Amino acid sequence: MAGNRSEKVAQLIQKDLAEIFVREGNTIAPGVMVSVTRIRMSPDLGSARIYISIFPSDDAKEKLNGINQNKSKIRGELGKRTRHQLRVVPELHFYLDDSLDYEENIDRLLRGEGENPIE
Repeated sequence: MAGNRSEKVAQLIQKDLAEIFVREGNTIAPGVMVSVTRIRMSPDLGSARIYISIFPSDDAKEKLNGINQNKSKIRGELGKRTRHQLRVVPELHFYLDDSLDYEENIDRLLRGEGENPIE
């Protein structure tokens, strides 16, 4: 039952964070598109690990630092949106999800466009 609740809270937070990044993305992370790819909730629902994808990914770590500096603003906006569904807004921890870059690299290697590590 607890797993089901944490999944529902994660889905709610993912939807609301996606809307926050769409509406306020230019002030939080200017010049890039931010996508919330996955959320992992702690068992007590007090902490959320948020995996985001940043496009273009040239200076993704720099933009992630900017997002982490605006964490309290994002959490406050999330609290306004979820005040009727959640008693406590979880602590937000943002991580870079580089799985798309990894997939692109594998695809490029399979097409023979990258370096061949075997030779």
